[in-house]
Amino acid sequence: MGGAAANNLMKVSGARIYLVSVDRLHPVLVEILTDEGISGLGEAAVAYGVGGTAAAGMTKDLVQALLLGRDPFRIEEVWTDMYDHSFWAKGGGSIVFAGMSAIEQALWDIKGKALGVPVYEFLGGKLRENVRTYANGWSYRCDTPDDYSRAAERAVDAGYTALKCYPLATPRADGGIRHASRRAVDRRQCDLAVERVRAVRRSVGPGVDIMVDLSGGLTTDESIRLCRRLEDFDLLFIEEPADPSDIGALKQISDRIKIPLAVGERIYARHGFRPILETRAAGILQPDIGNTGGIMETKKIAAMAEAFNARIAPHVCASPVATAAALQLDACMTNFLLQEIYPFRPREHFQLVDQPPEDGVKDGIMHIPDRPGLGISLVADRVHPFLWAQV
Repeated sequence: MGGAAANNLMKVSGARIYLVSVDRLHPVLVEILTDEGISGLGEAAVAYGVGGTAAAGMTKDLVQALLLGRDPFRIEEVWTDMYDHSFWAKGGGSIVFAGMSAIEQALWDIKGKALGVPVYEFLGGKLRENVRTYANGWSYRCDTPDDYSRAAERAVDAGYTALKCYPLATPRADGGIRHASRRAVDRRQCDLAVERVRAVRRSVGPGVDIMVDLSGGLTTDESIRLCRRLEDFDLLFIEEPADPSDIGALKQISDRIKIPLAVGERIYARHGFRPILETRAAGILQPDIGNTGGIMETKKIAAMAEAFNARIAPHVCASPVATAAALQLDACMTNFLLQEIYPFRPREHFQLVDQPPEDGVKDGIMHIPDRPGLGISLVADRVHPFLWAQV
């Protein structure tokens, strides 16, 4: 189909929304349908914690109210209408922006498939052929420093040269983790956190980058003390050392430690990132393409960050759909640092799509695909049992 024909004739005709359950995760996937038979994929990145059903419902409401019958090529117009006329997007949080993100990704996927080009071609074209990744999730079952040491060695043996861990977290019986809470953290836990990170550094040596995620679970004074103790381990960054909405706390911590700070998983749209950049509270931003507004919104956040000499390490903690969407943007960001992935999840997680990007990782490097759109398709028999709504 030619581009002009697609643009003049194609209309959004419906959507399928899947609320998937794989292991401990519940990815929210959306497939936007058109009257020309071309469909697009997107993901609302509320795949963990609570809120998946709410995000699926928000996605359904947005499709019904603001998308049906629209030209899927007019992505900026659709996004602006969702922002202006959903009412809740202004000052909104994860649920409304997750729904908007999923729809926006799917529209880019449709446009790329209709014109036969990858999404990155609409964003200025590639700056790079491959991206460096960092492994997350490898430490979830770890408790003692020796557990962390052995698990880190296994991740490095798998080819990863950058690892992120949660030294304040405690493992759960179901294989997940319980993040730190300021009402429960004491000096002994901070001591244990230091020993866990020390064990990782000793086991992987100086040539592997280590990142630490504190999940916003400490008070400002506790974070400063702990971060200062972690300075000896040459960390690439510390993520969420305070509640991510408390810009003042982030700034206090940033001013008093030597390790770069990263934040962004729970920040929404360019409006949420603006005060972080203006106050220089963090030097590394982690927008999640599945909950901050989508592909173009993340591109705008990256451009804002570039003006403040900050880097982008995109957050991903959802299905391979979110990874594929992030890769399109990774290809063309000048201030890209590295890409988060979860390579050690159950195989069923990756089998939701036909060509999961994670399967192509070699020595911690992931190739940017050249297939049209996002470069993936859902595997029908894998996702059909999780069909939650059809519009």
